[in-house]
Amino acid sequence: MTTPLRVLYVCTANICRSAYADVRSRSLVSADAVAFASAGVWGFDRAPLEELMAARAVERGADPSGFRSQRLSPDLVAGSDLILTMARDHRTFILDDWPGAVTKTFTLSQFADGLAALPDAAAGVHAIEAVRARRNPPRRDGDVADPYRQGVAAAAACAAEIDRLLGVILPRLAGPHLRPE
Repeated sequence: MTTPLRVLYVCTANICRSAYADVRSRSLVSADAVAFASAGVWGFDRAPLEELMAARAVERGADPSGFRSQRLSPDLVAGSDLILTMARDHRTFILDDWPGAVTKTFTLSQFADGLAALPDAAAGVHAIEAVRARRNPPRRDGDVADPYRQGVAAAAACAAEIDRLLGVILPRLAGPHLRPE
């Protein structure tokens, strides 16, 4: 049996964007193929998924009840095969503190864009290596907007954007281990 690919999602407080991506990914991919985690660069520790984002997760078939936030740590960075941030400033934070993580740290949209440009044959760790080799800088308009305290419409838009990007990323990382929705 092979070790699962380890993917870490990162945002500010780990209660909205990265938390949603984590919970949603776990609902879509077998843990045998990919192990997901999430963290915040500045935020909360042991907080649940924010209420409006949790409702979006439940609407889409994910169970956020066991989720608890955590702060980004050196162990989380070192233990990840791929780090996907919700915005460019999160990526910059990571690279300022852990410059050696540059080869595995992308914004969510940057990684999705990189995968979209690859031949369909690249999957799993090979997809990560291929995106790394063809790395383009993150787009200025590629940040996932923070829905915190912005209301239901912002939470819905955030969830839809993350789902759209995960729709590009997860099939390539998980291959046949992707669960049907």
